Amino acid sequence: MKLNSRSFKPDGLIPGRCSFCVKSPRGHVRLADNRNPHLAWSGAPAGTRSYVITAIDADAPTRPDDVNREGREVPLSLPRGEFVHWLMTDIPPQVTEVAEGSCAQGVVARGKARPQGPEHARQGVNDYTGWFAGDAAMAGTYLGYDGPCPPWNDARVHRYTFTVYAIDLGRLDLAEGFTLPQLRKALDGHVLASASISGRYSLNPRLRIK
Repeated sequence: MKLNSRSFKPDGLIPGRCSFCVKSPRGHVRLADNRNPHLAWSGAPAGTRSYVITAIDADAPTRPDDVNREGREVPLSLPRGEFVHWLMTDIPPQVTEVAEGSCAQGVVARGKARPQGPEHARQGVNDYTGWFAGDAAMAGTYLGYDGPCPPWNDARVHRYTFTVYAIDLGRLDLAEGFTLPQLRKALDGHVLASASISGRYSLNPRLRIK
């Protein structure tokens, strides 16, 4: 399979319009357009009955000690973990492209209750659900796509990997509001092929992404 995007080049900069936050001279960051990027795929094998999309940041800090703290920086040496930005399943086999902004536009406080997407597709919980859990103004269940917003003081440029899976089931055995571990369990033994594309993003003003 092959996967490409008109929103960003492979290993290139994810544009601010596809991000949750962008740099700001006041307060470090401000909310952005939060549009899902364009994705198009081809070369799925015979027997494909649906597609799954995931978007995951594998560079999320594993400790909050230095995150977004004045006068401090999240060190490169800090162990990193995954932060889920998008889970979408049950995409019909005739759909091989999602347009930029067709599944997400704008930041929705407390999360999108019914995110847009291809007919019959379902979207899972992203990790802003946990990130905002203690924030009275933003706490809620975040479904669908919400874009990059790495710590503004992180010494590492974050890499975001978008993957499309071709699977042999028309509908995965998942409850509404499913999570990444649940999705991975449901996918086990049903993936016929996959393709990925990665982009990079940072909010640290001292870093430059070429």
